[in-house]
Amino acid sequence: MTRVFNFSAGPAVLPEEVLKQAAEEMLDWHGSGMSVMEMSHRGKEFTSIIEQAEADLRELMSVPDGYHVLFMQGGGLGENAIVPLNLLGKNNKADFVVTGSWSEKSIKEAQRYGDIKAAANARDASAAQGKFTKVPAFADWQVRSDAAYLHYCGNETIDGVEFFDVPDMAALGAPDVPLVVDMSSHILSRPMDISKYGLAFGGAQKNIGPAGLTVVIVRDDLLEQAQAVCPSAFSYKLVAENKSMYNTPPTYSIYIANLVFQWLKRQGGVAAMEKQNVAKSELLYSTLDASEFYVTHVEKAHRSRMNVPFFLRDESLNDAFLAGAKERGLLQLKGHKSVGGMRASLYNAMSLAGVQALSGYLKDFEKSHG
Repeated sequence: MTRVFNFSAGPAVLPEEVLKQAAEEMLDWHGSGMSVMEMSHRGKEFTSIIEQAEADLRELMSVPDGYHVLFMQGGGLGENAIVPLNLLGKNNKADFVVTGSWSEKSIKEAQRYGDIKAAANARDASAAQGKFTKVPAFADWQVRSDAAYLHYCGNETIDGVEFFDVPDMAALGAPDVPLVVDMSSHILSRPMDISKYGLAFGGAQKNIGPAGLTVVIVRDDLLEQAQAVCPSAFSYKLVAENKSMYNTPPTYSIYIANLVFQWLKRQGGVAAMEKQNVAKSELLYSTLDASEFYVTHVEKAHRSRMNVPFFLRDESLNDAFLAGAKERGLLQLKGHKSVGGMRASLYNAMSLAGVQALSGYLKDFEKSHG
């Protein structure tokens, strides 16, 4: 068996320890004689798994009292519809900050359900041919003080723009407006102060586990704001009251997520992961910055640690670059179809060795084709 370095943006690389443990437990979980795939979600075996998963996630993210942790279906894109359905019931207004492809999708989805406007749009301010290159200055945001919430995407998976500061809602003139963050592609990559948010959510398939699971962390006072048309299976209130068991949850994805949470705790938690992620991203960005053969567009202060988009200055070499990378076991480097180029995703489970191998290949490819 040969393991490659998988730079996919999601579904993404998982820790090898987790995969091995899952393989060992596939036919018989802890002497139950069953695979987790076969368990009743209401049985004592799976109940112990989901309860441990919630406890571990709360510990890793320092989730304060007064917040529910929900394990839901629908993925990150689905959750972009579920959020407005749950939060626009009392006031039909919400504001969005657009910093990349995902927040563009988010605002378009939300516009189906209410009075939605952009508080800031980084595409309009970008100097790089309409590309997203930065987070707009907080002072330039125009947030309605009566909005039901303000939404932003903490890390733009496609465009490689990441927030490293949390906006101060009082300074924005909207102290009572809850902050909603899509943390799909940087959840658990560094410490986050959950108390600053009304709601945080993320699809699992990047830093948590396999596709099919979405994690939602929602403040208790926001459970009563759903629109009447919100499907019962997606009602935060009902899901919370039933401890994520209102309908059958994605059981196997939750099981793998819990193995990842336990692996993270063995690594030293999210603070330790942040140090590793800084080292990995700095290595890759320094390699790209030292070259005129490769091009990056995102401003340095807003460069994502998780997703690094880059371009060959001579894009006629793209196919050769990808073929050579594959020969070295460096896979899934092709950029998203909407922006082109290349993209390396450096999630928690990507090793420093993988980034070192990519850095070496970048230098070698430039020498042979520059």
